[in-house]
Amino acid sequence: MKNSKIKVCHIASTDLAVKFLLLNQLKFLKNEGYEVWAVCSTGKWIEDIKRQGIKVKIVNFKRKISPFSDLIVLFKLFFYFKKEKFQIVHTHNPKPGLLGQLAAKAAGVPIIVNTIHGFYFHENTPFLQKKFFIFVEKIAALCSDLIFSQNKEDMKTAIEEKICGPQKIKFLGNGIDLQKFSSERFPKEFINQKKRELGIKSSFKVIGIVGRLVREKGYLELFATFKNLIKKFPNAILLVVGPIEPEKKDAINPDIVKNYGIEKNVIFLGLREDIDEIYPLMDIFVLPSWREGFPRSVIEALAMGRAVIATNIRGCREAIDDGVTGILVPPKNLEELAEAIVFLLENPEKAKEMGESGKEKAKKEFNENLIFDRIKKEYQRLIQEKLR
Repeated sequence: MKNSKIKVCHIASTDLAVKFLLLNQLKFLKNEGYEVWAVCSTGKWIEDIKRQGIKVKIVNFKRKISPFSDLIVLFKLFFYFKKEKFQIVHTHNPKPGLLGQLAAKAAGVPIIVNTIHGFYFHENTPFLQKKFFIFVEKIAALCSDLIFSQNKEDMKTAIEEKICGPQKIKFLGNGIDLQKFSSERFPKEFINQKKRELGIKSSFKVIGIVGRLVREKGYLELFATFKNLIKKFPNAILLVVGPIEPEKKDAINPDIVKNYGIEKNVIFLGLREDIDEIYPLMDIFVLPSWREGFPRSVIEALAMGRAVIATNIRGCREAIDDGVTGILVPPKNLEELAEAIVFLLENPEKAKEMGESGKEKAKKEFNENLIFDRIKKEYQRLIQEKLR
């Protein structure tokens, strides 16, 4: 059986996840000869995905737990898998991971793969809530032939919590297109022009963050820190890149910055397709998140030569060498977050040195081709074991 006869279906909760996180993987598989489908909720990026030669099936996942709606999705996926007879179903995100794998198992799909993009629970999750998430992960893992983890800490957690055995879980990591995220592409004239377009004076210091507008990304801590920061650096600008997610219970409205009196120093750009052109405007990149799998934005910022400040949580501490490529601070700690930002603003040479070190780390560890090779190798192993 050749790859050209093997049908692969990747499932994610949103079109945004397919477009910005998975599309290069899907294009790689297509170039390897697989027939590639994607399943996700409807959205404005569907046509873009289709233009890349990826077939798309729309199944609307609700972000919140909704037993009736989730049951309908489960049956839709089951009948879809029965109809299309995929050889491989590969799931992403917690809800598609559970419903997608249950449906694939029931439909008799021979190879079922799941990628963990970061467990929903962490060391500070309330006991009962944590046990619930672990139970869900255990049910999903019973259906898996292979589980990829984006970070090594989640692999250890999965084994310690008996979500799966060590033979079932493999390290995937995270990677980006290093040609696209290269600071060498953007001369100083381009950066100054881009700043002018956004109303940022060339002399202003720019602190950037890229992430969905939800509380768990640490926005409120960053806004509170920034309120005090502009007393010392009145010309500092906070550049926020990321979509509003009104359906999430911890969603943030951009108007909230008025509560901190920083609205004149904050620019919300929303979701940007030209994100590679935004990183060069930043003097420092900050991600004060509470929970991550392996943050794509951090490795993009590293590759672009930005000094990075992030929280000392799983995923972030795997991406950053503390004191070398960036600074790790405790989550929800405003004092240490402020100290790190002030230090890098007052020591631009140190920030530049960290940026250069981060760039070298990205070249060695975060090339998306490494991810593609790991997927290719495991797919071929499973094909050999299950289909031949």
